[in-house]
Amino acid sequence: MDEPALIRQAQRGDLQSFNTLVLAYQTRAFNLAYRILGDPHAASDATQQAMLSAYRGLSRFRGGMFRSWLLRIVTNACYDELRRRKRRPEVSLEGMMQEEGNPDEVIRFPEAEDGDNPENRSERAALAQVIQGCLDRLPMEFRVVAVLVDVQGYNYEESARILDLPVGTIKSRLARARARLRICLREHRELLPSAYRLEDEVLT
Repeated sequence: MDEPALIRQAQRGDLQSFNTLVLAYQTRAFNLAYRILGDPHAASDATQQAMLSAYRGLSRFRGGMFRSWLLRIVTNACYDELRRRKRRPEVSLEGMMQEEGNPDEVIRFPEAEDGDNPENRSERAALAQVIQGCLDRLPMEFRVVAVLVDVQGYNYEESARILDLPVGTIKSRLARARARLRICLREHRELLPSAYRLEDEVLT
């Protein structure tokens, strides 16, 4: 895919070129929105709104990484959705700063493996549900960073571009998000599959 050429054509009003770009990134965009919002219908709506905003604002794209630019719009659409719901975070910044733990420990969703039996699939689904619930409890600014880095796998630099923040802010928010996620998982240990009920280790 010749992305720069497609962008130039889309900026001149070629809808087919824009649709080609959308197809290349729509799965990433939806997955990001879904992990931030925790609801597939809301994520679909936010993704569609973001794509519409991207098309309308394509003339303002001045180069750089198109993916980062697009995912920033998706993230902003998620912010708008959460503001619309008038959600209030359950965790204070002060409480987050008091949490201790290794900031390099990563919380990840379990991935399916070849040959998984129904019991293993059920346990993975249960674990994923608990992790999503813990993500939903995070304040938005911490949740977005955790989703970008730990769930979607973007590095600090691209996450910083997506959120238009300094890398240092990304690292700081991620450390606080991970600390809160660890505590949340321990609090919900009884809901986890038996294989994941660890006393002193962090789920990764």
